[in-house]
Order: sequence, then C-alpha cells, then structure tokens
Amino acid sequence: MSLSEDDIRRIADLGRIDITDEQVLAMQGELNDIFRMIEKIRSVDTEGIAPMPNPHDGVQRLRADAVTEPEDRQENMKNAPEQAEGCFLVPQVIE
Repeated sequence: MSLSEDDIRRIADLGRIDITDEQVLAMQGELNDIFRMIEKIRSVDTEGIAPMPNPHDGVQRLRADAVTEPEDRQENMKNAPEQAEGCFLVPQVIE
C-alpha cells in the first residue's frame, strides 16, 4: 500500500492541518516508508511461534506495597479551598 499526494492532502484536511507542497512530499515519503516496514514485518512467517509476554523474558521487580508515611488529614486538608466532614468539595461536573 502506498499513499498518493491526494491521500496526504485528504488526511491533513481531515486533521485540520495546513500543509505545504513540500511537506506533502516529505510526509508521503515518510508514511510510505512506514507502510513498507509494516509490510516487511507482516511477511514474516510466525506460524507455530507462541506470543511472548515480555520480549526480554524478564520479570518485573515490584516493591512491597507498604505505608511509609502516616495519614495526616489535617495537613492534607490545609490547601482545600472547600471541605466538608474531612473531604474535599469540588464543583459538580455531571448533572
């Protein structure tokens, strides 16, 4: 698949992007290069190959979820413009 200059102009128009003739040619070349890379990747036979959850066969090292600071509601509420019963009051955004 390759894109023509008209395709690039149409895409730019849909995105409400002003684009010059030079930019059209540059973008056409870059997008067509991307499509060629995608076609090359799709042409690789992956039949019988199991998907990898992690390309490096690594394991995520997660830290323990532990409380490191005590809760200080009074300190946390000092910057609240409005509050009620220890909770932040915010403007209603859903009717």
